[in-house]
Amino acid sequence: MRSAPTILHLDMDAFYASVEQASKPSLRGKAVVVGGLGPRGVVATASYEARVFGVRSAMPMAQARRLAPHAAYLVPRFALYRSVSEQVMGLLRALSPLVEPLSLDEAFVDLEAGGTARDAESARRVGAGLRADIRAVTGLTGSVGLAASKMLAKIASEQAKPDGLVLIEPGTERALLGPLSVRTLPGVGPATGDHLRRAGITTVEELAEAGEDELVRLLGKAHGHALYAMALARDDRPVVAEREAKSVSVEDTYDVDIHDRVRVGLEVQRLADRCVRRLRAAGLSGRTIVLKVRRYDFSTLTRSETLRGPTDDLAVVREAAARLLDSVDTTGGVRLLGVGVSGLADYTQEDLFAQAAGERAEPPAEEPEREEPAEERQGPAERRWPAGHDVRHAAYGHGWVQGSGLGRVTVRFETPGSGPGRVRTFRVDDPDLEPADPLPLVPLPPSAPRRPRAADRGAAG
Repeated sequence: MRSAPTILHLDMDAFYASVEQASKPSLRGKAVVVGGLGPRGVVATASYEARVFGVRSAMPMAQARRLAPHAAYLVPRFALYRSVSEQVMGLLRALSPLVEPLSLDEAFVDLEAGGTARDAESARRVGAGLRADIRAVTGLTGSVGLAASKMLAKIASEQAKPDGLVLIEPGTERALLGPLSVRTLPGVGPATGDHLRRAGITTVEELAEAGEDELVRLLGKAHGHALYAMALARDDRPVVAEREAKSVSVEDTYDVDIHDRVRVGLEVQRLADRCVRRLRAAGLSGRTIVLKVRRYDFSTLTRSETLRGPTDDLAVVREAAARLLDSVDTTGGVRLLGVGVSGLADYTQEDLFAQAAGERAEPPAEEPEREEPAEERQGPAERRWPAGHDVRHAAYGHGWVQGSGLGRVTVRFETPGSGPGRVRTFRVDDPDLEPADPLPLVPLPPSAPRRPRAADRGAAG
């Protein structure tokens, strides 16, 4: 453990939903739910206004609609979220070379390694400056936790939500952790939490009092040792700048169960194509091919086959996935399929199984990756107008899709810098209406002066 709170954890507030609110003036301050809108869609993110009604991430979209029927329901725009995330990660990397992203909207930063903080006062200045910079650059808010370890910094950022900053002073960790639920600690999910509750352990203080031997007896050696250390606020994990990918995978969920075995096989081949494209784009290859099948009764089966050496050959991945599919009974119907490659390497084993036919197979021309979940797909002849996505009209300018159906599409014309815009309805095949790229959330004039960064304000002298 460090002697100063120089590990920072940033967690953007309701990220996807906040991006949508920043992009759409008419949705600011209102309930917004982002996710798959089909019958089997799930909530990716809900704005804080929607959470008041009980809507939560990973909740079935049908349940969210019952809880918050008047919320705005939008299809994700992952390209925009990635773009905003890159802006935020750029601000973090200005603070330190040791930035460990956990997702698009969450990361650890080692401020000590960047020389930007050495004690509680300088760390607090950097954290406050970072929050101000994020708001200035993206228009969004993020919550910051500062502590002497990764575990405590993450707990602090959770306590800071939304749009706050919490710093845990070294020496106060045990007192802070004691009354918290055991579910606060990393690795304690519903099953472990329930197991501990049945043993009379519900708080972190009770976890520490139980002792290491009792926790090992209850949870096993590895988990018991780890939880006891966390209960005592011990966490020496370093911030790791590069997190190596363990696997590359793709999957699709289907609105209607697939019963036709031929169609299932074709879907697996298509997923193999997409997986290989991602492998090659990352300059990787892998030894283990993985097939994931979720059946009609929600049971999920995973099958894998390990090759003699790493490959990124399409024919090899296709054939392995097909062999794995042969071992799975899909008679009752399939609701999800996935193909992945693990055991990654940055080289390829040539001549693996004679590369099937001698020449390395190439994936077909890349199909545009869908931003909307698979359940949002429509027929190839229809123009798709996913709810929340950007459009441009020849006469009315930039807007976004509020909804579509029955041959009509409803558009609200507004931009991030405008006020709430007017709503108009068009035919889905209106030649003056076309999809558009998202606009920047905070456009900066070319002559705008550079704003001092948190790194400048908080540099340790």
